[in-house]
This record gives sequence, C-alpha cells and structure tokens, in this order.
Amino acid sequence: MTVRRFLPLFLTQFFGAFNDNLFKNALVILITFRLADEYGLNARLLITSIAGLFILPFFLFSSTAGQLADKYEKAFLIRIIKFVEIVLMVLTAAAFTFLNLWGLIILLFFMGAQSAFFGPLKFSILPQHLNENELVAGNGLVSAGTYIAILSGTLCGGLFILHPAGRAFISAGVVGVATLGFIASLLIPKAGPSVPGMKIDWNPFRSTMDIISYVRPNVIVFRSILGISWFWFLGSVFLSQFPTFSKDILGGNEEVSTLFLVVFSVGVGLGSTLCNRLLKGKISARLVPFGCIGMTAAILLLYFFSLTVPKTGELAGVTEFISEPGSWGVIFSFLMLSASGGIFSVPMYALMQSRSSDEHRARVIACLNITDSFGMVLSAVFVALMLMFKISIINIFLIIGIVNLLITPLLSRLARDEDGH
Repeated sequence: MTVRRFLPLFLTQFFGAFNDNLFKNALVILITFRLADEYGLNARLLITSIAGLFILPFFLFSSTAGQLADKYEKAFLIRIIKFVEIVLMVLTAAAFTFLNLWGLIILLFFMGAQSAFFGPLKFSILPQHLNENELVAGNGLVSAGTYIAILSGTLCGGLFILHPAGRAFISAGVVGVATLGFIASLLIPKAGPSVPGMKIDWNPFRSTMDIISYVRPNVIVFRSILGISWFWFLGSVFLSQFPTFSKDILGGNEEVSTLFLVVFSVGVGLGSTLCNRLLKGKISARLVPFGCIGMTAAILLLYFFSLTVPKTGELAGVTEFISEPGSWGVIFSFLMLSASGGIFSVPMYALMQSRSSDEHRARVIACLNITDSFGMVLSAVFVALMLMFKISIINIFLIIGIVNLLITPLLSRLARDEDGH
C-alpha cells in the first residue's frame, strides 16, 4: 500500500467502484421514491432493467477490452478510461440537476461500458507490477478495497439523494470522485503491451467465443474462472435479497438490511487480507476448499439462527434487532460467510493471473468478466424462479449452501491439480 507500483492502481480502482455504486444506488433510490411515479412507470420493473443494463456492457465489450489491454500500454489506456469517466460524470451531474430519467439510464449504460473496459486492465497489470509472492496480497487488498468501495458508494448514494440538496451533493460527488480517480491513474507506472502486433477482432460475439475456447484447455485457469464466477453468483443472491430477508424473515427494517451489507463487506475484506497471512504470499489453491466448506457452514448457521429471532408486529430497527440474542448469531453467520468467501476467491484470482501467459492475460480476465456477468444475471433468474415457486428467502439461502457444498470436490481437484503443476 506504500509503493507506487500498487497504491495508485488501488486508488484508481477504489474510486471507480465507489463512483459506480454512488451513481447506481442514487438512481435506484430516486426512481423508487420519486421518478417512477412522475413518469408513470413500474419501479420494480425499471430497477430490474437498470441492473441488467449496467451488466450488459460486460457481455458486449469485455472481449474487445481484453484485446485492447493486451495490444496497448496499460497505464495509458487506464488514463483514457478515467478521463472518459469524468466526461460521463459531468453529463450525469447535468442529468441529475434537470431530473432527466432517460438521460440517467443511458449514462448508467455508458458507465457500465467504462467499467467493462477497465476490468481486464486492472487485473492484468497487477502481475506486471507485483512480484509473484506479492500477488495474493495485492489481489486481497484490491478485493477488500472493492467491497468497501461498493459498500460506501451504495450507502452514500442512498443517504444523500433524498436530502433537499441531495442531487447537488451527488452531482458534485460523482464528478469529484471521477477526478480523483483520474489523478490517481496519472501515477500508475507504465506496463508495456503484451502483444503489440495483435489485430483487434471488433466482432464481440466471435472474439468472445475465441477467448473462451482459448481458456478452456488451461484447466487451472478455467476452473479458477468458474470458481470466481460462482462466488459472484452466490454473493449476488445474498446481496440482492438482504432487504427481503431483513423484512420477511427477521422482521427488520432498512437499517437492519444496511447492517448486513456492512457486515458482508467487512467480512470479505477480512477474509481477503487474512488469506495472504495464511498463505504467506504463496500462490496456492489449498485454502479454496476450506473457504467453500466455511461458506456452507455459515449458511447452515444462518438458517438456524434466523429461526431464533422473534418477529414483532412492527419492523425493528438496528437497536431493537441487536437486543435479540439470536441476532448476534445471524450477524456472526454473515461475517463468517463473507470472510470464507474472501478466503475462497482471492487465491483463484492469483492463480488465474499467474497461470495465464503474458500474451493472453488481459483476454483471460475479459473471459472472467463475461462469466462473472453471466453468473450475476443467472443469480437474478434463479431467485426469480425460486420465488415463483413460493420458496422463502431463507430456504433459497439453504439451497445455495447445499449446492456450494456439492461443488467442493471440484475445487479440491483444483488444489490438487495446482499443487502438481
């Protein structure tokens, strides 16, 4: 965190993730409590569409982004992307000021596109700037920082937007944070192109299939990608259902839902940083099965502790909720779940980077972005289907925990294959 080859990239990533979630959550809250009624639209349908619209660019542009990241100098590309973010945020500030709903939705799509182009760069530049024994620590810090940025951006977006001067706060915030991200990017050391003579395939569908077909034969890299995408699937199920779980299962209000978001983010940060201490900087998959078992154990604990929290007539705030003995079990379960998730995912990021060739690394990470996006979309479809069959949220969590346990043998094979590498 004190060296130039890491800190500026960490800050650039942190400010970018913060801004994405500041903008996105402010827009969601604004639609829910104001704009949906003014425009005569269904708020739930519109918010679901917005979530999909933000993820769509990762499907469309990740393969192109991966090729560009392998062909050109990475620090220069990052600066271009961060400058584009400032332009987008100035337009966003104007759209918030004039309450232009459709303008905000279009800009959210472009913000997703900007993030899609940044993704392959941030993970492919790490192995160029860090030594192999620093990769686990670097990935752990980036993962922890990203979750804290997501949490703080989401909280600020929700807290400020409905304030009388909220739109002015958010407008100044998104432009200011984008500017900080650009300034941080100016300090990132150069990272030379991996394949400067490569010809870019601008057909996103063909280039996507080419990337996947390249990655599949590399068993360790491909399984790492699938493992990380499973973590995002599982995480998306929990994060998206915190409000419903708080209200319907525990009888808690939005304060309790926010508490779980805080606990989850802190837990991933703890697990991600603990992982490096346990592995002592060595790139290894040996902790991955234990992280997987830890997540299932935490989900089982969550299921049982949830049954011990009594529901009262009115929705409880945080103070009332934590006065119930069972509530601390629920909080501990979420902390254990997310910390195990950090231990589970961080070694796979390091494995994916170290076992990819220099010439293809950015495109491999582009493949990860595509599968992560698919996992998040699939999680929304999965939850919607479960709810259609009248399965309660806590039982959905239990099903996810059982499936997670079933994939542990596959991840144990990843550890064995990696050790034999």
